[in-house]
Amino acid sequence: MDINDRTVFIAGATSGIGLELAHRFAAAGGAVIVGGRRTELLDQLAAQGFATVPIDVTDQGSIDRARDTIIRDHPGLDTVVTMSGIGIPEDLRDPAHFAAAHQTIDTNLLGTIRVIDAFTPHLIGRGTGTIITVTSGIGFLPFPLLPTYAASKAGVHAYTEALRAQLDGTGIEVAELVPPAVATTPESARRNPSALELGEFATEVMDLLRTDPTPREILVKGVLMHRWAERDGTYDDLVAQRSQALAALPGRP
Repeated sequence: MDINDRTVFIAGATSGIGLELAHRFAAAGGAVIVGGRRTELLDQLAAQGFATVPIDVTDQGSIDRARDTIIRDHPGLDTVVTMSGIGIPEDLRDPAHFAAAHQTIDTNLLGTIRVIDAFTPHLIGRGTGTIITVTSGIGFLPFPLLPTYAASKAGVHAYTEALRAQLDGTGIEVAELVPPAVATTPESARRNPSALELGEFATEVMDLLRTDPTPREILVKGVLMHRWAERDGTYDDLVAQRSQALAALPGRP
């Protein structure tokens, strides 16, 4: 896709990958609208020149207000990125984990669907545009410490496939960004030394987005082992390795 001069809304871009991509689209000449819940961070980004809008993807009213503001102020909106997501460790032996599971599905899966539903009529009306969903390598190679996170991202992947099929012929392209572990903070880099450096990840993502036609799945090199583990016969061994993190749960040996 041509990433130059895009009008891009990124839901969940006040930090981390979303914020880095906001900077990259802006550097390519785009108008970027940053959405998020944390008003203090939105204020800081507004001071840097970004358009900002408060949005809570678990609240339909909040999404509707954000959509109306964005389309009013940026009628040329042509790209929507559904970045919002959370990951919460869960002990599936303890039924109390369900609150975390509910919150995760509401944010990661239903939040993605709500945002897409809000902007799809606008994009269909334009006859062109791009929707970029964000899943995770964990959606293809589960990390057992984050079970519902993995399920939610697998769900977004399946939903993205169906969305692409249903929007065929409308002029809207649908791409799925599949990040591996990315070091978005110094703390996250210390916790996971193998995590991909944020700037390196974003550079690879933007290069892949520039490809014509846009790949259906935006797969940086660091996520290929996750995406193709079943095909490559490494799935069981890798899940077993990742299961070692369950020792961090209280009461586990």
